[in-house]
Amino acid sequence: MLAIERKSRLIQILRSKGSVSLEALAAELGVSASTVRRDVEMLESSGEIQRTHGGAIWVGEKTPPARPYAFDQRRSYQPDAKQAIAMAARTLVSPGQTILIDGGTTTCLFAEQLRGMPLQIVTNSLPIADIYQNDDNVELILTGGLLYPRYGVMLGPAAEAALEGIHAKTLFFSVAGVHEGQLYNQNLLLVTGERKMMAQAQQVVLLADSSKFGQQALSRLGELSEIDIVVSDSGLSASHQEQIRAAGCELILG
Repeated sequence: MLAIERKSRLIQILRSKGSVSLEALAAELGVSASTVRRDVEMLESSGEIQRTHGGAIWVGEKTPPARPYAFDQRRSYQPDAKQAIAMAARTLVSPGQTILIDGGTTTCLFAEQLRGMPLQIVTNSLPIADIYQNDDNVELILTGGLLYPRYGVMLGPAAEAALEGIHAKTLFFSVAGVHEGQLYNQNLLLVTGERKMMAQAQQVVLLADSSKFGQQALSRLGELSEIDIVVSDSGLSASHQEQIRAAGCELILG
């Protein structure tokens, strides 16, 4: 479990139960008491949690949020397919490379697969950055920019300006849909950032599970033919496999 997910789960537990011991929190989260103690100390500064002797209490609003972040919702969708894609994509990375990783649930799982490999990683994703905050093998570069909290990514002119000076071996990214040879994503800010990433990489790799094919979204990103390699799962239909190859892309199935 990522630190950002663990802290979110800790808040949920305290919000629902009111007060919980550190021992119970550690058991619930599957981590050590010292880890929970550090999380509680960090969250106390928000004013919603208060430390007690041997535990913590919830002092914020008692009602849960209206809805979870889209990122958290999507992590539970097609988990096996996304994990298979992440493992297959790992074979495209060699030690010492500089790679760009765009935000997303599939790319986050892919980033987890790279642990232990010496790399330079450039990303606009806070969940991905959280994976490597204490990893001595990785030189981590964050783009900065305007935080888009629904997706945990940094976007806008500042992020795009930071990418101007980046030259990466490979970009790994995902999309909301692939339809009739066109790539789509949820909004123009996401698309603009991804176009900039594509321009700064020698090779562009699309990580997209089979459910994305045949789908459209609000903003058109570009042509499937602009992609070098598509990594998908074994559920991808024969017709979509043929469309990918017809666009000149290499296809890898996890």
